[in-house]
Amino acid sequence: MTEVFIYDHVRTPRGRGKKDGSLHEVPSVRLAAKTLEAIRDRNGLDTSTVDDIIMGCVDPVMDSGAVIPKAAAFEAGYSTKAPGMQISRFCASGLDAINFGAGKIMAGSDDIVIAGGVESMSRVGMGMSGGAWYMDPSVNFPAFFMPQGVSADLIATKYGFSRDDVDAYAVESQKRAGKAWDAGYFKNSVIPVKDQNGLVILDRDEHMRPTTDMQALASLNASFQMPGEMGGFEAVGIQAHPEIECINYVHHAGNSSGIVDGAAAVLIGSKAGGESMGVKPRARIKAFANIGSDPALMLTGPVDVTEKLLARTGMKISDIDLFELNEAFAAVVLRYMQAFDISHDIMNVNGGAIAMGHPLGATGAMILGTVLDELERRDLNTALVTLCIGAGMGTATVIERV
Repeated sequence: MTEVFIYDHVRTPRGRGKKDGSLHEVPSVRLAAKTLEAIRDRNGLDTSTVDDIIMGCVDPVMDSGAVIPKAAAFEAGYSTKAPGMQISRFCASGLDAINFGAGKIMAGSDDIVIAGGVESMSRVGMGMSGGAWYMDPSVNFPAFFMPQGVSADLIATKYGFSRDDVDAYAVESQKRAGKAWDAGYFKNSVIPVKDQNGLVILDRDEHMRPTTDMQALASLNASFQMPGEMGGFEAVGIQAHPEIECINYVHHAGNSSGIVDGAAAVLIGSKAGGESMGVKPRARIKAFANIGSDPALMLTGPVDVTEKLLARTGMKISDIDLFELNEAFAAVVLRYMQAFDISHDIMNVNGGAIAMGHPLGATGAMILGTVLDELERRDLNTALVTLCIGAGMGTATVIERV
């Protein structure tokens, strides 16, 4: 198969996903267009040669509907020859967009693809697109449907993570993100969002609270106890996992991913595509995989898909230099490190979504870019990127520097 290389990546800063967030005034299409403009301008890209633009968007309705990558290409002034497509696999959509594009290149149908994602959660609320998983009893009964936060608390209970454990992880995420920003680690990949007058609206992730400490988090009430106990979802979790007598509710806003707005784009292509653009590859996409996992635990898919990917590639955990796992909830990452005996020293080394936020459709592309930059900074070779996914799924990708 044709090898697939990563040539460049950019992302917007992440704005608070509320009406008073800095990016609330910027529609999804403009966030996505900003990343397309940056990819074009940084690489001198002839946009008529782009074979596809693929973007994840979890709730493609209202501002975010109508094949937003193609709309963003119009907004960015791309050639009309550049097509677009949006996809959704919930939280892994941005990474799956990259994997989908990589598959097309591997198959020989494309040479140059821009892949990534966008989500304006302040403008299009989470779950606005609806769906049978939420609403149809014939689906959500066999799926053991429950809010993801209850599933996260079920994971913490099953695998023995206390409130102190998840809070300590969250504090460290905040510290790492703050340190990374202060050290300039994101300066080459984060593009400022400007208004039509050229004035900067936002140039730094605004969800972060790097001074957060254990005492501050201890003052927060568990967010999912009421839906768990009063809404009946704890009973659903115990039905799926009868070894659990009751759920210990440990997650809250401070140790869960933040709701934010943002977009990301990654330029990938074949060797021939890179030569035609006149740019050098930074890494290759070695392998990727998807899997379905326990729907009640829901968020343990990263463990299952990593096992699948390692088995398919013949790799071992020790072959991976850095890991990047989306911090949907603290217990998700703690369980992953527990399952593979991974040191926190090589996991999410610059913080994650607990500190910086999780713009659903874009996060997968964002964290792939983050870990690529860190591989280069540390002069390391191989990284694994993975995300947990609603309804019980997992996606993972291995990249290696060239």
